[in-house]
Amino acid sequence: KMGNAESNAYQNHLSRFLPEEQSDIDGLFDTLSGSSGSAGTKNAKAAKKTVTLAALQAHTREPLPEPMTARLYNGMKSIDLPGKSSGLSEQIAKEQFVIFMSNLLKGNADEKISIIMRMIAKTGGPLKGKQIQEFTEDLITSVVHVLSYRKELKGWSLENTRDSSSGVKALASELLSELKLPDGTKPVGSQLLETSFDQSVIEDWVYRVPQISVFLSVVIRQGLHVLHSLPDQTNDILNLVPHCKGIKGRGVVSLFDIPAIIYINSHLPAEMQHKWQLLFSSRLHGESFSQLCAHIVNKGPCLVIIRDLDGFLFGGFASHSWEVKPQFQGDNRCFLFSVFPTLAVYTYTGYNDHYMYLNHGQQTMPNGLGMGGQHGYFGLWIDSDYGKGHSKAKPRCTTYNSPQLSAKEDFTLDAMEVWAVGDAPESAGRKGKKSILDVDPQAQALLEMAGKSRQSEGLREPVEEDEEED
Repeated sequence: KMGNAESNAYQNHLSRFLPEEQSDIDGLFDTLSGSSGSAGTKNAKAAKKTVTLAALQAHTREPLPEPMTARLYNGMKSIDLPGKSSGLSEQIAKEQFVIFMSNLLKGNADEKISIIMRMIAKTGGPLKGKQIQEFTEDLITSVVHVLSYRKELKGWSLENTRDSSSGVKALASELLSELKLPDGTKPVGSQLLETSFDQSVIEDWVYRVPQISVFLSVVIRQGLHVLHSLPDQTNDILNLVPHCKGIKGRGVVSLFDIPAIIYINSHLPAEMQHKWQLLFSSRLHGESFSQLCAHIVNKGPCLVIIRDLDGFLFGGFASHSWEVKPQFQGDNRCFLFSVFPTLAVYTYTGYNDHYMYLNHGQQTMPNGLGMGGQHGYFGLWIDSDYGKGHSKAKPRCTTYNSPQLSAKEDFTLDAMEVWAVGDAPESAGRKGKKSILDVDPQAQALLEMAGKSRQSEGLREPVEEDEEED
């Protein structure tokens, strides 16, 4: 009778997968359990085949860091089968394997939670914040590692981005800041690490912080190399990392690290998450405000990232093309963000509409690039006297509720990048790469009559080929 209940639960889990997904999972189990795969043995012994920790480690030695493999094994082992004394067997049965896959890849927070609890700590029971922190850091490290190993970083690499280790810690602590006790309080800092959290609190956290499930899915699909090429690729994994354009072969290391790219990309409007293109880098294009304007005006929505001389990294998302004009522009999709020493996104408050501002060469209005706050008191400001800026927020920026983002209120710029996100607007396309001379043929004719050569000809950016960096 027990066998019956067992096979029913097993069949229910199996039925969540499409036929080709089922055969993919069967094939993986056969590989891990060392099955020969011939029809006779399959039927007679399928139920008896098991997977050991050593077999799992051998399979994932390169794609996954070892601590994550041990966590996956503990998660599989934690699944109680009807009629079996739980936790005694050191080996994973086929049913446990399938239920693990089904719950983590297709389940809701409720179905995932007991497995995740055991992945965090073998013992189960209430968990310390420190254990959850270690799990979250392992998870993010594994995502960066496996995407790099499988060449799924879409033109980003560990070589052309900032070192990811501080980014892993920053992203983990940002995700952990969402842990709420039953009374609604959020413990922070060392208090968080010592606090005990029970299953319902962690389940609520997994439910509210979608990255945990997405990252687990990436680790399973890419780490075990299963279901990774089937059409069921959910969109959150599809645009987990945007395609990177404009950096290849230019010897630039971005100010962004992979965890920050993943996190900030997830806050962009959905239609802009598929591609980032480098428009301006102070290291490539020089430290000049007019160069900055020339590269970012009318190029569509962009991300601006700045490093100050103290090493703080921060910036903002501009939801509209930058235009040089003495009025505020943009809309409530704009936000400010911090990358280092903390990773965080600060969205609009509704207090005012001072989203973004860009002005140059005006006598009466402030000249520079600003986001949030007000004139002379921006949440983020780069002066047209390039190299100077400020981030004022006593105690918070009115537009975005952001704190002071730079180390000092008035900062000196060390480096800056601007990335266009999503598809370029029609006006910024190849056909539209016009200088003022192209737009106004009369001006051009007058210049030529006056014997002036076309100075701006030499200043045009080389047209970059669309790089297929996959």
